[in-house]
Amino acid sequence: MEIERKFLVPELPRGLERSPATRIEQGYIAIANDGTELRVRRRDGRCVLTVKGGSGLSRTEEEIEIDAERFARLWPLTEGRRLEKTRHLIPAGADLTIELDVYLGPLTGLLVAEVEFGSEEAADTFEPPAWFGSEVTDDARFKNQQLASVGAPADVERS
Repeated sequence: MEIERKFLVPELPRGLERSPATRIEQGYIAIANDGTELRVRRRDGRCVLTVKGGSGLSRTEEEIEIDAERFARLWPLTEGRRLEKTRHLIPAGADLTIELDVYLGPLTGLLVAEVEFGSEEAADTFEPPAWFGSEVTDDARFKNQQLASVGAPADVERS
């Protein structure tokens, strides 16, 4: 189970260069009408196949590590449903980490922060830092599958 809140970020926070960052490529093999998704991701040479179900604050998530050869065979199935981003990991105290995604390619300028929690109670009591913008946890337009398929909403300001 993944318990996560998601926020738009209007501009890069100060000191970001001190945070570890990794490049992520991900593509969606299938996206069902109920929001269930099957995706592949490559990050730091590690490749995974992921199934996610549900929407909102809590979602089911299952990851299966795959080798680079299998990733290469599956990647063409994601044509038209891909995204690239750099993920920065920012410590947020209380055993929390902010994952700041800086999107690349057609989504350049979109900045989204995600925070994962151990419980819904922890998620509900989380006070976002001042540099966060609007919360988009329940806005389907900001699900990665939607961003990969349709792009960023036209009314969203990018940095």
